[in-house]
Amino acid sequence: MGSMASHSDDLHLAHLMAEAVDEVTLRRFHSSDLVVETKPDLTPVTDADKRAEESIRGHLGRARPRDAVYGEEFGTSGHSDRTWIIDPIDGTKNFVRGVPVWATLIGLVEEGEVVVGMVSAPALNRRWWAAKDQGAYVGRSLAQSRRLRVSKVSRLEDASLSYSSLTGWRENGHLDGMLNLQDRIWRSRGYGDFFSYTLLAEGAVDIATEPELNLYDMAALVPLVTEAGGRFTSLQGEDGPFGGNALATNSLLHDEVLSVLGTLDDEPTPTPIPR
Repeated sequence: MGSMASHSDDLHLAHLMAEAVDEVTLRRFHSSDLVVETKPDLTPVTDADKRAEESIRGHLGRARPRDAVYGEEFGTSGHSDRTWIIDPIDGTKNFVRGVPVWATLIGLVEEGEVVVGMVSAPALNRRWWAAKDQGAYVGRSLAQSRRLRVSKVSRLEDASLSYSSLTGWRENGHLDGMLNLQDRIWRSRGYGDFFSYTLLAEGAVDIATEPELNLYDMAALVPLVTEAGGRFTSLQGEDGPFGGNALATNSLLHDEVLSVLGTLDDEPTPTPIPR
């Protein structure tokens, strides 16, 4: 199944799954016009999350019965050297508060490498996708799309950084490194979650980083970044989504950012696919 043709089929399937799941999530997003008075109530989201993941699992059960599935809501099912990795709603807190920056993430890992990535953000009316050796794209559908390329910014002083928050950097002992990076660059913005990485693949930002992430937060993003010409590693410089955290850049800035952050010598926290 590792051929180019099969990855086209897998990508096509990912589009079909995104179509179906967008209806589920978008309907709940609009119906959950939540009035948050004291504290955000996550109950309507958990059922949207579950329904979204059930929709994807249903498709995979019919179209790829031999493949394994690992999702945020329902864990791992099946055993295979091909595992679909799903985050039904990435950006749940945005979803709850009516911020349109949330997405369904679908990745396919084959023999330890992410070969297909799909990020569908229906409230933003766009989708990003990539397959190994086939490039990365953004658009509304396969027919309406443009190819992604990372930026060519080569100096930190000209670079734009996107991140989610500073709290985790304090917890991992590298707040100074993160603040140092912020001092060195041209600008920083908290676009957050998947959006930092899709903007990086588009060439709109040059650096995206997070001190702590789950495998399902990252898997789908890796081929988007790498097929657009960027690098996606852990904060210890290991390629791929298995390090428990992330640094993505346009490749040109990668080594310098790692050294400014000061994370290279940390003990890695590998997060393999749960069996």
